[in-house]
Amino acid sequence: MEFGSVDATLLGQGVLATLLYFVVGFAVLALGFVALDVLTPGNLRHQVYTDRNPNAAILLAANHLALALIVVTAILTSDDALGQGLVDSLVYGLLGVVLQGVALRLLDAFVPGHLRALVTETRMSGAAWAVGSSLLAIGAVNAAALS
Repeated sequence: MEFGSVDATLLGQGVLATLLYFVVGFAVLALGFVALDVLTPGNLRHQVYTDRNPNAAILLAANHLALALIVVTAILTSDDALGQGLVDSLVYGLLGVVLQGVALRLLDAFVPGHLRALVTETRMSGAAWAVGSSLLAIGAVNAAALS
């Protein structure tokens, strides 16, 4: 059985690239949380983790899953050169955050009732699942639109 050789330089470059893409992805997800917090009433972190508001949690989870789809697609379709690939991933990830925010505002305008009232309602609502599913679907379309 031939084991072959290990190229430590190539391995080191791969580890560094992994860490840098992780930092970019984590930063985009964090900014996505901040954007969602700004677009929803009250302190989203407090509503989800302290008040245990199920509607706020559904919207947060759906938006994070949508942004994860966008970030993964941005990384997979980014340039092979590390520097350009990182910039591609960051720019398209940030564009995804903006587009998800626009989608949330459009949903608020077109969905009967007010999304702001839904987020603060403490009783779980089917409308939160519908809006969350819409955000996830929009995120998937957003991810597929990346070039």
